[in-house]
Amino acid sequence: MSILNAMPGAVAQGLIWGLMAIGVYISYKILDIADLTVDGSLCTGGCVCAFMLMAEQPIWLCILAAFAAGALAGVVTGLLHTLLGIPSILAGILTQLSLYSVNLAILDHKASQALFPYLDQLLVDSSDDIKTIIVGTGVVAVVIIGLWLFFYTEIGLTLKSTGDNPDMSRAQGVNVNRNKVIGLAISNGLVALSGCFLTQYNNNVTINDGRGAIVIGLAAIFIGLSVSMKIKPNFVVSLIGVVFGSIVYFAIYTIVVQLKLMHTDYLKMMSALIVVLFLGVPYIKGKLFAGRTARKIAERTVGGGQPHA
Repeated sequence: MSILNAMPGAVAQGLIWGLMAIGVYISYKILDIADLTVDGSLCTGGCVCAFMLMAEQPIWLCILAAFAAGALAGVVTGLLHTLLGIPSILAGILTQLSLYSVNLAILDHKASQALFPYLDQLLVDSSDDIKTIIVGTGVVAVVIIGLWLFFYTEIGLTLKSTGDNPDMSRAQGVNVNRNKVIGLAISNGLVALSGCFLTQYNNNVTINDGRGAIVIGLAAIFIGLSVSMKIKPNFVVSLIGVVFGSIVYFAIYTIVVQLKLMHTDYLKMMSALIVVLFLGVPYIKGKLFAGRTARKIAERTVGGGQPHA
């Protein structure tokens, strides 16, 4: 019963972190960039949300400001990569490192900030998971529809082509560098949006909120795509699958915690192992299949037959 009672919370958190996973999907799957900025930009979204609430700004403006702050972090990473020639993974690390200081400054050099005086303004709250699920579903739906409409515009299509084949895109006159900056801005904007809602849900923000976010995002992507690609491999279904993967991840997380199958100190390692499994198992299967095929061809050749084309 305790597991069943905890499941609404798992779904609520899965929807909130699903926004972050969608952001990671854009950088990792569409742009083909392993962007580590997200560990910093998720916390930035939460810090900006808390700062704006303390400044007595309306919640809708807090959300927009969080998205804009995350997008700006993505622009910085993109410019470090495209203008200065810094490898994308290192550019993300440098921005993430800088954001730690920025986030501290936003929080007035405090390690955490509670939001209890502003509870009546929050859209989501850990004390009301049903409300959070309804709001989270609505926000996720708006984001997916918005991305679907955007990625079928001319700019959106060139963004996809940039990730698929940057050399061919460049030959067709596409500004690849500009597209990378735009894509990273959208990606980190969504990650910061997730951080904004996570701060509201937890009623506080801490300077370490984004630590390990990239691993959770990747785990959600691989879990979700393993299902959605078998249903219908298109863009919208993939995004829905990523959010579903986030919900499954937090459901597993909740079951592990409730049944005490693993000490909470090792839950980050569990996230890493999920990613390792989804990346490593297909690779090993491919190696085994290739080796088996090569042996069959060799046996036919040695036996006097001709290998099939």
